[in-house]
Amino acid sequence: MTHVKPHRRVALSLVLAATVLLPGCGVLPGGEEEKRTVTVWLMRGSASAEFIKRFTTDFEERHGDIDLRIRLQEWTGVGDKVKAALKAEDGPDVIEVGNTQVAQYVDEGGLYDLTLESARDLGMKQWLPGLAEPGRYNGSQYGIPWYAANRVVIYNKDLFARAGIEEPPKTRAQWIADTKKLNSGGDQGIYLAGQDWYTLAGFIWDEGGELATEAKGSRGVWEGSLHTPAALRGMEFYRQLQALGQGPRDADEEHPPQAGVFAEGNVAQIVAVPGTARAIEEKNPELKGKLGYFPIPGKTAAKPGAVFTGGSDLVVRGKTDDRRGAVAVIEALAGKKWQKDLARTMNYVPNKTTLASAVSGEEGVAAMAAGAARGRATPASPKWAAVEADNPIKAYMSKVLAGSDPTTEAKAASRRITRELDVSGS
Repeated sequence: MTHVKPHRRVALSLVLAATVLLPGCGVLPGGEEEKRTVTVWLMRGSASAEFIKRFTTDFEERHGDIDLRIRLQEWTGVGDKVKAALKAEDGPDVIEVGNTQVAQYVDEGGLYDLTLESARDLGMKQWLPGLAEPGRYNGSQYGIPWYAANRVVIYNKDLFARAGIEEPPKTRAQWIADTKKLNSGGDQGIYLAGQDWYTLAGFIWDEGGELATEAKGSRGVWEGSLHTPAALRGMEFYRQLQALGQGPRDADEEHPPQAGVFAEGNVAQIVAVPGTARAIEEKNPELKGKLGYFPIPGKTAAKPGAVFTGGSDLVVRGKTDDRRGAVAVIEALAGKKWQKDLARTMNYVPNKTTLASAVSGEEGVAAMAAGAARGRATPASPKWAAVEADNPIKAYMSKVLAGSDPTTEAKAASRRITRELDVSGS
């Protein structure tokens, strides 16, 4: 999953073992109905133990022929584990995967097509685009959105007040103007690392650009597109914003961790998932109650800026013995009742725009939910992970911020992306 790095973010693994009535099995004379077994993997950290217990109890009550067992999986090394499970005869029936991982698993032929259920039972028209789009491959829906997380602007209320800024900006132009006011004396208007490519992606999408596009008339053939006029406009806005602080040009937001930099007290803003506030307050308890949140501003006040959406989708293993039981678990986890419960319990964004009110009482999560409505994901190429492994976007950003010609560097980065996404090179 390419998540808010959040997308590197939180996750929890469960196996909900529900009993599956195999074909030919039934009720023996004088006996009880046999249980059906369904196995579900969820990732560690995606849900609390209390949520799992509530869900298990409720699901068993509603599905008397299903028992649930819960096991946890770790994110580390899970890709290889999932690939092996998809090929095995006795693997999990439902698996939680990172939203940007779906195409990879579909490409290997291991997932069920859930398009029919998505349109008929799961309310796909209201799904967050940043979860729904990467779950779709070659026109079919394989990944069912479960939860989302994305970046917002975390700001220091005291520094905003000192600069005379009474309310957060709602447009890019106002954001730049306010940040210039905040960038004075010993204060940084914003701390934005030079290689925060997830944030850059949102600016590129706002301009109508893409990181890579599928070649017309050639399904599965992807080409880097950082050199397009729209993508270059996104990079130019990033350059202007990044200059209003002292973020390193040649490092990302984790080197050093931006929470620690913000905690020093002289940074007015960072772009991060709301949960980062906890790390800030742990490092500097004096900032408790002084942190605010707002969606990344868009080009107009009518809607916030586009953001990279991290999170998870639920998929069904192609070799499942009980598609019906697997879908029943997904319908429950992705349905209204448990979406609201999960969002409130874990401070996530629910999978549908119509459920955003479930987190309206939490300022940070509410800001995240507003941005999630404009969420996007990385290109749906099954080879996108190869791009991120040695990310040419990061190198491109550092070179432009250091003064190199944007067009020249963008063309070079686009060529590298194209080579990495070349299916013939696999």
